[in-house]
Amino acid sequence: MSDIKNTLKDAGQKAADKAEQAKDWVEDKLGVGCGTEKGVAGIQPHMSVISSCGCTMGKVDHIEGNAIKLTKNDSPDGQHHFIPMGWVDHVDNHVHLRKNSEETKAGWKSDAASCSTCGA
Repeated sequence: MSDIKNTLKDAGQKAADKAEQAKDWVEDKLGVGCGTEKGVAGIQPHMSVISSCGCTMGKVDHIEGNAIKLTKNDSPDGQHHFIPMGWVDHVDNHVHLRKNSEETKAGWKSDAASCSTCGA
């Protein structure tokens, strides 16, 4: 009888582990609930940058001055775009912005120096 209980307990634990993995995968794809807050110091190359409305704006190339330089490979026009650090709401597995996708596209800059005059 204890063998059956142990087998059921193990099966239940495996199912719970798989459910947690599925939850993490969905949250990562949606850009929500993505882990522990890291602050802007946690911004790393290749992190997705997500607008407040949930749209992916690109990926981090690197930090340049007080701006996030996005990769040009993920850009709709094949150019680098710069986002002021002041637009960052929070950082976890992704960089989340305070601005929606339209505001972000309208306000991103073509160089890091232009971001120094941008507010939040």
